[in-house]
Amino acid sequence: MKRSKRLREIDKMLNPQKVYPLQEAVEVLKNCSPIKFDQSVEVALQTGIDPQKSDQQLRGVLFLPHGIGKKLIIVVFAKGDKQREALEAGADFVGAEELLEKVKGGWLDFDVVIATPDMMREVGKLGKIFSPRNLMPTPKSGGVTQDVTKAIREVQSGRRGFKNDKYGVVSGVVGKLSFSLECLVENIKAFLSAIAKVKPPSSKGQYFRSCFISSTMGPGLKIDLSEIIGA
Repeated sequence: MKRSKRLREIDKMLNPQKVYPLQEAVEVLKNCSPIKFDQSVEVALQTGIDPQKSDQQLRGVLFLPHGIGKKLIIVVFAKGDKQREALEAGADFVGAEELLEKVKGGWLDFDVVIATPDMMREVGKLGKIFSPRNLMPTPKSGGVTQDVTKAIREVQSGRRGFKNDKYGVVSGVVGKLSFSLECLVENIKAFLSAIAKVKPPSSKGQYFRSCFISSTMGPGLKIDLSEIIGA
């Protein structure tokens, strides 16, 4: 298949054998030929965990200091006064049984799920829908709580959940290409630092194997982890 003029221009900028310092990699992405929309920047980190072992699963919360450049659609499962509290705090959709039925019917136009503890018996039944999309709320992630106002405000200020996939990779969006160089670098460092802090005690050998950053319509660049966290 013939490559577009834009991709051929990008190819000329790259050294496929190079492991890039983080700041240089971000600069390369920002210098690629622009397109008509503001691209997302994503990190994909290959870890050395054994994803088949339950005691080596990576799951937790990280805070991106500059957010991801997108308004996240927040759903809150709650009853009574907690519904009013969630709406006042900025939740986009709030409900109980009727909202659960809507999700069961295939509605998934949201990015974050928060639930009060009394709703988790029913929310937990949506595991087959939520878990593959990393939407299932947990107490550890701050997504299951009585303090729905705090949970909503944390999401709005940059809180994100993360978990590894079946290959031991942890990936996520860390901002928009329009962010300043400094903001993107800080967000990427925050992402990697959060994963470094949850290394399972039973995981042996090299924990961080490789890391790539990419933009939506740009190249994937391997970055030098040693300069960031001594990986």
